[in-house]
Amino acid sequence: MGDIVLISITGKDQKGLTARISTILAQYRVSILDIGQAVIHEHISLGMLVDIPCSQDFSLMFKDLIFEGHKMGLAVDVSPVAPNDYETWVQTQDKERRIITVMGRAITTAQISAVSTVITDHDLNIDSITRMSGRRSLKSPSEPPMACIQFAVSGTPRSIPDMKGRFIHISQDLGIDISFHEDNIYRKNRKLVVFDMDSTLIQAEVIDELAKLAGVGDQVARITESAMRGEIDFKESFRRRVALLKGLKKKDIQGLARTLPLTDGADLVTRTLKGLGYKLAILSGGFTFVGNYLKETLGFDYVFANTLDIKNGEVTGLVTGEIVDGQKKADLLRELAKKENLSIQQTIAVGDGANDLPMISIAGLGVAFNAKPVVREKAANTISTMGLDGLLFLLGIHEREIPDPDRTAV
Repeated sequence: MGDIVLISITGKDQKGLTARISTILAQYRVSILDIGQAVIHEHISLGMLVDIPCSQDFSLMFKDLIFEGHKMGLAVDVSPVAPNDYETWVQTQDKERRIITVMGRAITTAQISAVSTVITDHDLNIDSITRMSGRRSLKSPSEPPMACIQFAVSGTPRSIPDMKGRFIHISQDLGIDISFHEDNIYRKNRKLVVFDMDSTLIQAEVIDELAKLAGVGDQVARITESAMRGEIDFKESFRRRVALLKGLKKKDIQGLARTLPLTDGADLVTRTLKGLGYKLAILSGGFTFVGNYLKETLGFDYVFANTLDIKNGEVTGLVTGEIVDGQKKADLLRELAKKENLSIQQTIAVGDGANDLPMISIAGLGVAFNAKPVVREKAANTISTMGLDGLLFLLGIHEREIPDPDRTAV
């Protein structure tokens, strides 16, 4: 090892910059120990940590870099790094790493200040910040706007529950979603995504819609809300609600699935994930007649939901087979992972209600979408300020990589 130096280059970005700088370094047989580059509004910041094998070459190399930088209109700074400091820095690279995702309709300095303060208070270091959403025109802004950045941080948080709690308060106060998860080998190797259906893939609770048809809407809605808040056991609440549907005509529910509005971003997220080779499943406490319709229209691979018992053209007030509740969803997630030869860490679960918590808690990436408070408080990853396609940001997919003809940002 010769001399270790940190080279920092800033200024207006231009073609050939890296080639011209590295050509100079190559003349002195310099080795690259670390390198990083960022460009913001055509302004570049390039950093290189290098090892100069021959100490006598340092002054000559420095002069050449300064001269080249002057010709290109760049600021060049070269700082020596002590060998012991370098070794200490190398040892820190084994620290825990996490990805913190901030999403909203806009990202403000107040939000960044609040999030970065929590990061600092928990002794974490911000290694990089990446913009995941596209660049926006101020003259012709897209509707609705989307903004997302990701922090790559290293270190061990003082208290994950405290960090999570503070992020929840910031989300509520400043109108953003903040998610954080470990940056490990599974992060970009997840291949199975399971979705709840009612109030997740569709903007409705199907049993409430059936209840309206049966003339018992208010009664069923009260039970539904109580169940989603976790106040009543799901199976018991489900039996009570289905019993109120007794006598509903089969002909009255035919075609209902086609009238239920999809959640914003549902079509885009499923189409994108299918195109990337993901397996998709619906695990729902709702009904199979809607799940099967979504399977056909959105391209799901699996559907598990409840089947209404219908005899002589009327709903009997019972269901056929085992009720799909929260524990059943978790069991089905494990079974699907095993069937697809995947680790549970390679799975993603998305839902909004208390009966989704079991699968959200065991999945490699659990996401609370437009969730009830009890679910938001227990999930590390939330989406509330944008559509279901916000999930793509959590997976590390940049907006420019999303195949949608209406998206023009870069």
